[in-house]
Amino acid sequence: MENKVQFKPETLALAKEIMGRYPEGKQKSALLPLLHLAQAEFNGWLDVPVMDMVAEVIGIQAIEVYEVTSFYSMYNLKPVGNCLLEICRTSSCWLRGAEDIVSHLENKLGIKEGETTPDGMFTIKTVECLGSCGTAPMMQCGAQFHENLDTDKVDSILDKLRADGKRTNYFDAVVVKEY
Repeated sequence: MENKVQFKPETLALAKEIMGRYPEGKQKSALLPLLHLAQAEFNGWLDVPVMDMVAEVIGIQAIEVYEVTSFYSMYNLKPVGNCLLEICRTSSCWLRGAEDIVSHLENKLGIKEGETTPDGMFTIKTVECLGSCGTAPMMQCGAQFHENLDTDKVDSILDKLRADGKRTNYFDAVVVKEY
């Protein structure tokens, strides 16, 4: 018998509450926060069964979920480490040393962009503008922005994340309740 992917009961209740914020027939508007909930609950990424479950909860076609998750870089379609290090690579960050930050991370962690450390702790990902041009270069890990980066700051951030040892997410259930 196949095990069907499902939200935990408390997550499903929160998903239903979020959907209830929208007028009847407009529950699709809850797609982004529900995808964040799903990603947080299912190890930081969204595989096809999880996306299908989100579509079913909202009452939309699965292709509508796939379109959104393949468009936005905040949704991961393959497994990532507990700490996804997203480094902005657009103009302001690039001009102020983002490439050096990526190189430093690759050397320090022994992986390349798009890879995950063998212990599953860190994944390096370059992304388009994260909206912090005045404080470039910057990196996002979960919901936390790290700005005005240099290699010393990066090393300090890595040490703190490793010591914490927890998965970082864009949103957790507490944040989504306030979303």
